[in-house]
Amino acid sequence: MLGRLIDSLDDPETALGLLAALEEPLLVEHLALTASSTGQPVPDVIASIVRGFLETASDDHWVQLIGIMNRAEDPGLAALRAILTKAHQ
Repeated sequence: MLGRLIDSLDDPETALGLLAALEEPLLVEHLALTASSTGQPVPDVIASIVRGFLETASDDHWVQLIGIMNRAEDPGLAALRAILTKAHQ
């Protein structure tokens, strides 16, 4: 489930659709600012953040993410929200 979501981030339209599905305007604003400051499109920023999490997350971060996913109605979106939110704290 999470793997498919991560793979789907390679498609810019899908990445933007997932971001819209999160219904987090402040997060969208932060991502747009990051994209603007780095000169990257927003979908690339999203994919980079998620892949960065996968490469660097500690065991504690994974345990927290699994807990978030277990409590969520849509675990994939909950994981994406948690990863992107953590990146902008």
